[in-house]
Amino acid sequence: MPAIQLPEGYSYAVVAASSTIYLNIWQMSRVNKARKQAGIAYPQLYAEKAEVEASQSALVFNCTQRAHQNTLENAPHVILAMLVTGLKYPYVAAGFGGLWVVGRVLYTLGYSSGHPSNRNARGGILSTASFLGLILATTFTVGKLLMAEF
Repeated sequence: MPAIQLPEGYSYAVVAASSTIYLNIWQMSRVNKARKQAGIAYPQLYAEKAEVEASQSALVFNCTQRAHQNTLENAPHVILAMLVTGLKYPYVAAGFGGLWVVGRVLYTLGYSSGHPSNRNARGGILSTASFLGLILATTFTVGKLLMAEF
C-alpha cells in the first residue's frame, strides 16, 4: 500500500472540516435558546404535538432542533468526504465543504423561522448541492487512489 502524501493546500480542507465544529456550537446555542423560550424541559427531545398547537415557540423549538439534528446526521459523511477529497483535490474539498457549512447556516436560519418549508430556500439547496459535489469528488478521488496501486 503506498504512503499517503498530503498535498499542498490540504490545510484548507482541514479548515473547512474543522469549521463544522463552530457550526455545531452555533446550532446548539440556537436550540438551547429556543428550548428555553418554549419551556421544553430536558430530556424531552421535541415538543409534543399538543405543545406545538398551543405555542408558536414550541414549533420554532422543534424546527430549530430538527435543523441541528439533520446537520448532525450528515456531518460525519461530509467531513469524511472533505478529508478524502482533500488528499488529491484540497481546494475542491475546501470549496464544497465551505459551501456546505454556509448552506447549513442558511438552512438553519430558514428552518428555525417557524416555517419548515423555509429550510429549502437557498440553504437546503446549497448544502445538498455541495454535498453531492463532495460525493462525486470523493468517488473520483478514491478511484484515482485505487488506480495508483495498479
